[in-house]
Amino acid sequence: MRTTIDSAGRIVLPKPLREAVGLRAGQAVEVSARDGRLEIEAAATAMRLEQREGHLVAVPDDELPELKLETVRATLDQVRR
Repeated sequence: MRTTIDSAGRIVLPKPLREAVGLRAGQAVEVSARDGRLEIEAAATAMRLEQREGHLVAVPDDELPELKLETVRATLDQVRR
C-alpha cells in the first residue's frame, strides 16, 4: 500500500494495515530504522505486579481494550498454522 508523509512528517497507516496487526488510535508504537527500512511495532505495555488472592498478577498501567473471544480464536488460528 502506498501512503504519503505530510509536511509535519506524519505518516497515515492505512486502516487495513492497522487492523491486520491490531493497532488502534492513540496506541504507542516503536519506530526504528534497519537496513534502510522503517519498522513500526506496538510498544510494550507497561505492567506492574500485584498480589491478588495469593497469586502474583501482571496488571497493565494503562487501560486496554476488552479482549474478545473472536480475537483470541483468530490469534490461535494464526499461531497454529
